[in-house]
Amino acid sequence: MTTRSPGFLGLTPDGGVWNATGYGEGTIIGFLDTGIDEKHPSFHDDGMPPPPPRWKGACQPPVRCNNKLIGAASFVGDNTTTDDVGHGTHTTGTAAGRFVEGVSAFGLGGGGGTAAGMAPGAHLAVYKVCDAQGCFESDLLAGMDAAVKDGVDVLSVSLGGISTPLDKDPIAIGAFAAVTKGVLVVCAGGNSGPLPSTLSNEAPWVLTVAAGSVDRSFRASVRLGDGEMFEGESLVQDKDFSSKVYPLYYSNGLNYCDYFDANITGMVVVCDTETPVPPMSSIEAVSNAGGAGVVFINEPDFGYTIVVEKYDNLPMSQVTAVDGTKIMGYAMKGTSTSNHTATIVFNSTVVGVKPSPIVAAFSSRGPSVASPGVLKPDIMAPGLNILAAWPSEVPVGAPQSSSFNVVSGTSMATPHITGVAALVKKVHPDWSTAAIKSAIMTTSSAVDNAGNQIMDEEHRKASFYSVGAGHVVPAKAVDPGLVYDLGVHDYAGYICRLLGEAALKIIAINTNLTCAELEPVTGAQLNYPAILVPLRAEAFAVNRTVTNVGPARSNYTAKIEAPKGLTVKVEPAELEFTKVNERKTFTVTVSAAAGASSEQELAEGTLSWLSHDLDHVVRSPIVADSRLTLS
Repeated sequence: MTTRSPGFLGLTPDGGVWNATGYGEGTIIGFLDTGIDEKHPSFHDDGMPPPPPRWKGACQPPVRCNNKLIGAASFVGDNTTTDDVGHGTHTTGTAAGRFVEGVSAFGLGGGGGTAAGMAPGAHLAVYKVCDAQGCFESDLLAGMDAAVKDGVDVLSVSLGGISTPLDKDPIAIGAFAAVTKGVLVVCAGGNSGPLPSTLSNEAPWVLTVAAGSVDRSFRASVRLGDGEMFEGESLVQDKDFSSKVYPLYYSNGLNYCDYFDANITGMVVVCDTETPVPPMSSIEAVSNAGGAGVVFINEPDFGYTIVVEKYDNLPMSQVTAVDGTKIMGYAMKGTSTSNHTATIVFNSTVVGVKPSPIVAAFSSRGPSVASPGVLKPDIMAPGLNILAAWPSEVPVGAPQSSSFNVVSGTSMATPHITGVAALVKKVHPDWSTAAIKSAIMTTSSAVDNAGNQIMDEEHRKASFYSVGAGHVVPAKAVDPGLVYDLGVHDYAGYICRLLGEAALKIIAINTNLTCAELEPVTGAQLNYPAILVPLRAEAFAVNRTVTNVGPARSNYTAKIEAPKGLTVKVEPAELEFTKVNERKTFTVTVSAAAGASSEQELAEGTLSWLSHDLDHVVRSPIVADSRLTLS
């Protein structure tokens, strides 16, 4: 339920994909989360039709269903679906909130813009499986079972933990059951970045989401006495503050600003917190000591990612570690600091920021531990500083109420993809979960709004281990041309090869499948929309099969983009289709190029199938990793 994400992703009212899909009308999205504020204006049902006849769910009293919120059930101890955390309301609004006019958070976010979810016409069903204390696995699985039984089309799961073997991962187990019933499960990739191999929700049958930025900044720039300006961000903005100049205080070695050995009354204080989000204790310490404002310096690992939150009303700016180093250098210049001054210039909301998106530093990275041979995450969506619905009863900042809040995480990216999946489902109700997933992945974008390769938090070219296949493009996802399809038997064969019969019995508990009747398959050979293979001198071949979901008569030509150290061949290089749903198989052979360094760990390229009418580009990432061992 955001004021910027739809426009950033190319969604516009009364046109384009929203118009073509009826805003997702008739689809049903389920949410496993902390509940919902059902009275929020995002969830009104004015002009909405009733749920489709196949819907079997209901609203648990005292919640009253309407044509928007058609299901609500609690599986936690308080037995109420009320959202006393805020997380559930935020994710639900992001995926499918109705249009709400005049929206802002703390006076920011577009000066009273229009907020909407990705699929504002979709119906919602909420399953409260977590509260402020966390989530029990039993509640999570019960919620998943209920959602599938009730008849949801897509399930949004902004939850997760550390990487766990698939047969011990409740989300993977529950999601497998959902997929057998045709329900796509969209999951958060985790917030443990930028370290590698930090993903959660890694099963190949779920859609794993990474988080990126949008082209909006809550701009709060630091202007030093020497005229140099550094762009920062803040949700606490005081326009009157910018008209004054203040003494600048920084004590070398004083990181958290929890105490002061000098008088800081009326000063702007520089805090080198070395944390992703400024500690509340530091803000209180500066305020209590009489500081006029505060500049927080990001931890170095977060690079250009600035995560904003609402605090009390102390004017502040958060800046990158690179800019913070320059500010500290100015503050310590010379033997006397009495002439060092600064102010914070508040510019409210700035849009059109370039480059965007970039990968959010906190977004968890591959390679996957639980699903080796499968490239994860799958896709990236907006997840940094997302303005969306919030329960007014849940305080924001110190303490005040707001019906919208700005929050960050892969939890925020996930419902963006959930909503897009609902739009695809509306256009293609008979598609498998794998086909919908393939459509979203293969039509994604590899470039930012400056026309360059998407970058990570350090403004380096982002690896596919960070961004997945790319950044979601909703308008293209509904018309992918070709899809890479997979079924339950394919996933079961992967489980057999990876973990064996005992694990299959646990994960596929509701089926009669056995490894004896299945063909074991490695992650590399799974018919996945992304290709992950070992990097070695010997050629390594994988097969893929695509299904024509575009015009009956279609012709495609393979286009390979590979770095100098990688050789990639495709056979055949031309695909000719004469009917819809026709399938064609091809082979991709990958090897380290002659003369490539033996110390090279990773090489990345792409395979794109280009339709001859240029209406479709079906792009798959290719990652060759020397560390990969196939099992």
